[in-house]
Amino acid sequence: MPQTPPFTGQLNTGSYNKNLYQSKEEGYPGLFYHDNNLVSGSLEALIHHLVPTVDYYPDRTYIFTFLLSSRLFIHPYELMSKVCHLCMEQQRLSDPQADKMRVRKIAPKILQLLTEWTETFPYDFRDERMMRSLKELTHRLASGDEVYRKAVSQMSQGLIRRLTVLSQYEEALVKINATAAERLTALKAKPQAAIQRDMLSICNDPFTVAQQLTHIELERLSYIGPEEFVQAFVQKDPLDNDKSCFSDHKKASNLEAYVEWFNRLSYLVATEICMPVKKKHRARVIEFFIDVARECFNIGNFNSLMAIISGMNMSPVSRLKKTWSKVKTAKFDILEHQMDPSSNFYNYRTALRGATQRSITANSSREKIVIPFFSLLIKDIYFLNEGCANRLQNGHVNFEKFWELAKQVSEFMTWKKVECPFEKDRKILQYLLTAPAFTEDALYLASYESEGPENNMEKDRWKSLRSTLLSRV
Repeated sequence: MPQTPPFTGQLNTGSYNKNLYQSKEEGYPGLFYHDNNLVSGSLEALIHHLVPTVDYYPDRTYIFTFLLSSRLFIHPYELMSKVCHLCMEQQRLSDPQADKMRVRKIAPKILQLLTEWTETFPYDFRDERMMRSLKELTHRLASGDEVYRKAVSQMSQGLIRRLTVLSQYEEALVKINATAAERLTALKAKPQAAIQRDMLSICNDPFTVAQQLTHIELERLSYIGPEEFVQAFVQKDPLDNDKSCFSDHKKASNLEAYVEWFNRLSYLVATEICMPVKKKHRARVIEFFIDVARECFNIGNFNSLMAIISGMNMSPVSRLKKTWSKVKTAKFDILEHQMDPSSNFYNYRTALRGATQRSITANSSREKIVIPFFSLLIKDIYFLNEGCANRLQNGHVNFEKFWELAKQVSEFMTWKKVECPFEKDRKILQYLLTAPAFTEDALYLASYESEGPENNMEKDRWKSLRSTLLSRV
């Protein structure tokens, strides 16, 4: 009996498949298996394989993998329309006289499929066309039995709740970004006013700051939909004459917001280091952020760790030789070694595996935290996508590729569900999210003001920056 390969983590369904789900004995024509694993199929056959029947329900691994990858070939609203059509036609649900016993057998399975879709890929349902198809099918299922009416109502309420929370998050991000922009403008108008307020004056405990960074990371991770990893790399399907999928949608806005957070943290760290007038103070700030980075590593927050290291390695910071001479750099050298990019980030990947293993066997919520270096995760998925064709030469969907893609994304799905166990500190969070972070030019200017130019090229750049940046004030 053909099975789909089980994943680890969120989709660890090996025994689940065998015990609870029957596979179609014959299978829909157009599906190809190797060693009992689905490796390819026509798009039509794969869609049929998704749709439950009275005596069949697809593996959860297959549902996740197909819903994740199908958007490379077909819009979700078109897929939902096809699924609804197949359910109505195959099971004769459109017939008012449909056998009630038959409806009672198939309705729980269709509802289960729709529930998995709405829970795992809720953002698909921001499209009105998706909601129309969903309502049409659920209305037909709910009309037969009070039990199904309740189940449909629960599913719909859960979906609306998830979409409402997403909208509130997006509105909050807009406000946070607007506040950060206002503070930067105010700083440019009165540069000396900000000297009084810096990270150390808000909180001088590295562990507490690392905990608050982890709050931000886990919140932003939690809003990234699994489909955003695929939609970020969507290209035109060679067998589709239509424009690229999602050309009219916000493809990966939560993913992009998370990448922007990494950049903000890097620039904020560099700003905090370059701002102080006194060399002793700058050295203290560097040592403080080294300690914050070390605490992030211990927590399993690799993204903040890498952002802090990136901020310290920016040229305006690294050129401050007199400042660095006052810093005890042994701890920083160890952290840099852990995040060393050589051998494809071998050291980091080893540490990530260790954190993942700790998470699996965790006794406390704190031990469950795994926040990957996000840019590298995206890069890995990008190269997986680029390295294998979506379709085989015969036009079939290359499902082996999508098993691998789903495996990587499902691990991320496990990580993003962890709730932050640390207490929130509103003051520190507000500072981290909205304190002024300089542009690269402003950082260079602050760096030259702190430790003067060392050669003619730096002198020329300093003069140029002074005339352009200071004239705007």
